[in-house]
Amino acid sequence: MNVQVVADPAGKLLWISPALPGRTHDLTAARTHHIIRICERQGVPILADRAYIGAGSWVTTPIRRLPHQDLTATQRTSNRALSAARAPVERSVARLKSWRVFRRARCSPNRMTVIAAAILTLERQR
Repeated sequence: MNVQVVADPAGKLLWISPALPGRTHDLTAARTHHIIRICERQGVPILADRAYIGAGSWVTTPIRRLPHQDLTATQRTSNRALSAARAPVERSVARLKSWRVFRRARCSPNRMTVIAAAILTLERQR
């Protein structure tokens, strides 16, 4: 299953997308759910991982190392700062993955969407 997550800088889950088949690329899923367009319109910056490289200027992703070249010290520092800013969000995603249903789901994306919404409600109560 591919489920996109929107969280605040503290790692509090704000939104979970409807589930898509697991073969769906993360960037395709974000575009399908219009996450990038909505955040840009609302003025909310997006910090994302390498799967979102090429998503546009509004999405901040790590700097990719070119073949046969190392990153400069400035680029490595920038990547570390981005990782540090994304750490609380990654912890909230890891907490979601602690739910067994996300690890062993073998049901349709429609059914998983309802389950994901229920889990979001439960996680907000923590």
